[in-house]
Amino acid sequence: MTTKVTVTSALLASAVLSLAAAAAHAAPLTKEEAAAAMAAKKEKCYGVALKGQNDCAAGPGTTCQGTSTVDFQGNSWKFVQGGTCTSIVVPGGKHGSLTPT
Repeated sequence: MTTKVTVTSALLASAVLSLAAAAAHAAPLTKEEAAAAMAAKKEKCYGVALKGQNDCAAGPGTTCQGTSTVDFQGNSWKFVQGGTCTSIVVPGGKHGSLTPT
C-alpha cells in the first residue's frame, strides 16, 4: 500500500468514527438517565448550556442531547444541582430559567 492510500484510509476511518460518536451523543436521554438525574436532586435549567452541550430540548430542527446551536440557547436545557438554576448568571446578565425562554 502506498503512503497516500494509507493516509487516506486513516482519514476516512477517523471521519467515520467521529460521525458515529456524534450520532451516539445526540441521542435523547434515556428514561433511566433522566430518572437518575432527578433522583440526584437535579433540575432542568434553560439557557445555561454551551453550544452542543445541552442535555435535551434544543428547539426546532434539533434532535435532542448535544444539539443546541448557540451558547446559552433559551430553549435548551442542562441538568444542574437543584435550587441553583435561577442563580446562574450567563453572559449578558441573564440568568438560568426553569422554563424555556
